[in-house]
Formats: sequence, C-alpha cells, structure tokens
Amino acid sequence: MIVFGGMTLNTVFWFAPIFGLAIVKLIVPAKAFRRSITRVLMAMGENWISGNRRILAGGGAMRWQASGVDNLRRDGWYLVLSNHQTWVDILVLQTSFNRRIPFLKFFIKQELIWFPLLGIAWWALDMPFMKRHRPSYLAKHPEQKGKDLEATRKACEKFQDTPTSVINFVEGTRFSEQKRIKRQSPYVHLLPPRAGGIAIALASMGNLFDAILDVTVVYPDGVPKFWGLCCGDTVRVTVDVRTRGIEQRLIEGDYQNDREFRREVHQWLGSLWRQKDERIAELSSNSQSGARVA
Repeated sequence: MIVFGGMTLNTVFWFAPIFGLAIVKLIVPAKAFRRSITRVLMAMGENWISGNRRILAGGGAMRWQASGVDNLRRDGWYLVLSNHQTWVDILVLQTSFNRRIPFLKFFIKQELIWFPLLGIAWWALDMPFMKRHRPSYLAKHPEQKGKDLEATRKACEKFQDTPTSVINFVEGTRFSEQKRIKRQSPYVHLLPPRAGGIAIALASMGNLFDAILDVTVVYPDGVPKFWGLCCGDTVRVTVDVRTRGIEQRLIEGDYQNDREFRREVHQWLGSLWRQKDERIAELSSNSQSGARVA
C-alpha cells in the first residue's frame, strides 16, 4: 500500500494547484496570459509524473526496459501510436516520455469536459476535445457532416505555436483475448486498428507533426492490473519506440469523403499493425531480467 499511498498524496499535492490555475485560466481570457499559465501547468504535470516515477521505482513496483527514447526532442511535435492492454499503459507511457517529448495530450470526447473537476483540469492542460457524430446521426442530419472534423481542427489550433505530443490508442479499447475473438482480429496480440482517430489527428495537425512515434508496450510476466501495481506488485515492462516519418498523402487526403483514400489509410495502418504484432512476439520471447527506469 506504500505505492498507492505515495501516488495518492502526489496526485493530491499537484492537482490542487493545477485546478486552481485552471480556474484562473478560465476566467482570464487574454491569450498571452493563458499561454503563460499553460506553460506553468505543463511543468506541474511533468513534476507530477516525475513524482510517480520516483514512487514506482523506489517502491520496486515497476521495472522498465526502454529503447528508442534517447534522441527525441522536447521542442518537437509528435503523434504517438500505441497498443493498449491495461490502465497501467498510461503510467508507463507518461513515465517513458516525460521530459523527452512535450507533455502527452489525449484526444478526449467533448462530453467529458463536463466531468466534475477533471473536465476543467483537462481543458486547462490543453487536452484536445473531440466531437464525433455517429453515422446514424449524420444520416439523419447530413448538414452536420464534416463539422466534427472542423471542431477538432479548431481545438488543435492552439498547438500551432506550442510543441505538442498527441497520443492515440488505435485499437479503441484495451486488448483481451475475448475481444480479439469477438472482433475476428487477424492479429495474435492486437485488436484490429481503427483509423478514424488517426485520420482526424492527421487532418487537424498533420503539417505540424515532425514524426509518428510507433510505441509497442509488452509485459513479459503478463498484463498487470492497476490495483495490483498500486499494492506493490512488481511489474516488468518493455517499451519499444520507433520513429516513423509521415507521408504527405496521409495528411492531404479526405478520409470522410474519399473511399479510395480510406482504403489506403486502412492498408497503411494494417501494415503497421502487422509489424507491431510481430514485434510483440519478438519482445515477449527475447525478454530478459533487469531493467532501468526510462
């Protein structure tokens, strides 16, 4: 329980000033002032992650092996793609990338901005809120077609002058064998990837991104549970990061209206996912004891 207690205290310690500055940012509309507040908030977020890392390492709760993280830039723009197995993934990714790339931003559903306390904190930390309409809704309201993408583009405008890292869990949910069978996944270790989120990210920010960070997360001893980690279970994790360029065609295409382009995006993402599936098998079989904190 030492790990749980430490992380709880660390979260409360940093959330209080983050929430306080979020209120200030909300009521003061001046853009220059808000940018300054945002930089302070990002620094607080990084300090929170650093505190969690020290608690996890000091309590012996997590041991990392990480590759591909040494030559990244804090002043770059990155689209981070990762497989997803457990809520522990978020801690792993935050810790692996903290102060190596800009503070990680998650695309969040627009409705969650009203979530008590956290909604305003997410807004203050410049998490991009994404409004997505279901196909059934668009069929009844064709005049709304394309407005969700435009709203996401507008939400991302603030990143043009500020180095940003946006993360996307391409599978859309955490992996499980039951889900793999239900979705008839062609992969052994992954669910089929969903291209819509990537298409929106690339259409909204594609010209800003310096690279795609293709992240593969493997737990050699089995997928951990978040509560088990908090209670002191030792978790070994391997993080493999591969930096990939972004093809211009992926930025310029019209995913919503061009069927041929959608097919190209699905083929590109399917190829990436096949390589990731093979990489997971390789990392799992070659895993060795001993690790370092990323």
